[in-house]
Amino acid sequence: MLMAKAASRLIGEILDPVLAKRAGISLALVNAWSEIVGEELAISSMPIKVKWKRRVSEEDEFEPGTLHVASEGMAALHLQHQTQQIIDRVNAFLGYPAINRVKLVQKPVASVKPAGRKRPITPAQQRKIDALTDSIEDDELKAAMKRFGENVIRGKKKP
Repeated sequence: MLMAKAASRLIGEILDPVLAKRAGISLALVNAWSEIVGEELAISSMPIKVKWKRRVSEEDEFEPGTLHVASEGMAALHLQHQTQQIIDRVNAFLGYPAINRVKLVQKPVASVKPAGRKRPITPAQQRKIDALTDSIEDDELKAAMKRFGENVIRGKKKP
């Protein structure tokens, strides 16, 4: 029997090599952007690529690259003032000095509005979710389905 994988992990496995090859960036960095720059700036900015200097041979020394960030409006100004902090946080996130410069590109960013405060789930609703997912054997899939059920319930309008 084939074991089901969480959709996000499967998508990440497909997209990460493409992003790394085409843009020099990882899905993990894109997903962690709000933690790196903060929720407010993440709404109107996003990393789009890392440009690395070409190495003529394998013996050439590694040089950090330039992180290109798309930003809208005033976010560009705020990001410009936080450039060194962003470089430090990105390098800390990646675990090595990968970036030494940030280049801001003013362009529209498809943003997702912050979810705001989530409605709490009642104990009865949680028991129903647990009962519906109890027969799922794969732990990762079970956890993902529980989160999905909770989000569905939180998204319903009050009767």
